[in-house]
Formats: sequence, C-alpha cells, structure tokens
Amino acid sequence: MHYPVVTACPQCGAQNRIPAKHLADRGKCGACKSALNPVGEPVEVDASAFEEIVREARVPVLVDFWAAWCGPCRMAAPEIEALAREMAGQALVLKVDTEREPALSARYRVASIPNFLVFRNGRPVFQQPGLVGRAQMRSWLESAAAQAG
Repeated sequence: MHYPVVTACPQCGAQNRIPAKHLADRGKCGACKSALNPVGEPVEVDASAFEEIVREARVPVLVDFWAAWCGPCRMAAPEIEALAREMAGQALVLKVDTEREPALSARYRVASIPNFLVFRNGRPVFQQPGLVGRAQMRSWLESAAAQAG
C-alpha cells in the first residue's frame, strides 16, 4: 500500500497526494505547478502508514506514541506541532495513537506515554518515555541526521 499524505495547494487549493518518500521534499502542485512545502505538521498514522513512512523516509523520523486520555501527551502536543513546523524538510513527525495501534506500541515496547522513538534509515536509533521539551526532541533529530547513513 502506498500511503500518501494529501495536502492542499496554497495557491489553487488542489489536493496533492505526496508519497511517503517525498514527505520531506519540496514539490510542485499537480494542477497549477506552484511550489509545495515539505510536510510541516505531525502526521497521524496507522500501522501500515507507519511502516511505509519509516521505511521510505530520507530524513530522521520522530514518532510520538500517545493517547487522547493522557494529560502529558496533550501537554506535549503543541511542542510536537511546533517541532514539525521547525524541522520541515529536515525531519518528519508521526503520531501513533496507542489505543488504536496496540500491536505497534507493543512491538516497540511502549509501556508508558508519551513515548518518543526516533528512526533513521528505517531503524530505531533512540527511544525516550516521558514528557520532554521541543529543544530535547530537536536534539534527538539533529543527532540522528548527523549519523552516517
């Protein structure tokens, strides 16, 4: 399954499907050819989308394992959104709802939430449970980007 993210063109409003491997790239609108920015917001994913994006991403991926009932997860959400905007084109941010994806959570031994996992080249390189600030999350992504591919 190809899991594209669908984004609206800021110029003409056309819906553009972005393949997983191009989420961090600049693109062009299929209708009017205007520039499309890299994805700059957290992408909520299911297990199949998670697999494809983590496997295909050419940049580090921060995954936020969370749940709606979790207070610290709700506190982290604005920081995660800001991080996704700041790191657009340099990293991707995914959100996995642990209530909807318990098997994925179990696979990565997510015992408490929020729980953050950083992937590089399809492999986990760092995991941290608990609420942390945006600067800390950014440092994980920058460190993963600096690792040799």
